[in-house]
Amino acid sequence: MSTKIKLCGMFRECDIDYVNEAKPDYIGFIVMFPKSHRNIGFETALRLKSRLLPGIKSIAVSVNAPVEQLAEFAIRGAADILQCHGSEDAEYIARLRRLTGVPIIKAVKVTSAADIENAQKLGADYLLLDSGTGSGVTFDHSLIDRGKIRIPFFLAGGLTPENLGQAVRDIHPYAVDLSSGIETDKLKDREKILAAVREVRNALG
Repeated sequence: MSTKIKLCGMFRECDIDYVNEAKPDYIGFIVMFPKSHRNIGFETALRLKSRLLPGIKSIAVSVNAPVEQLAEFAIRGAADILQCHGSEDAEYIARLRRLTGVPIIKAVKVTSAADIENAQKLGADYLLLDSGTGSGVTFDHSLIDRGKIRIPFFLAGGLTPENLGQAVRDIHPYAVDLSSGIETDKLKDREKILAAVREVRNALG
């Protein structure tokens, strides 16, 4: 199965134009996280989602947000999938699932193999393996033991169009996730977006 690609942190209308041209599998909106320059509110997420080609799924990405507020992004049509990037526990994820019924991604800050094992017990549909909260830094990929990962995972952290193909060939994740790696001066870069999708599509071709 070919690796899918998620491009995260869309916040401008032209960002959506770029991804519609590139045709990744997923895009991400950073919501309810004002520390990020990519943070957007519900109305902006809804407007950007309305510009998105039907085949591209949108993901609302949050950090320890109130569960009912995050659920609204799915209930009211701004997101197809929800991603929890903080210290959300199994109870939080179960409540989110009851409220929305949509797939849930749980991000994991990987410092040891135990981090991955423990995250699999939280009840999410997918894991996202990262070095932190949008740190843009690669973690030690040798900590990934595919034989012990029982649910599909997204690989994130320090990925760029230049190292993406090698990561896909070496690790074979369900999907890869880029944000700062497709930016120039903190803005999404059309050429980097097109290059990232091209690299993933060609990596296992």
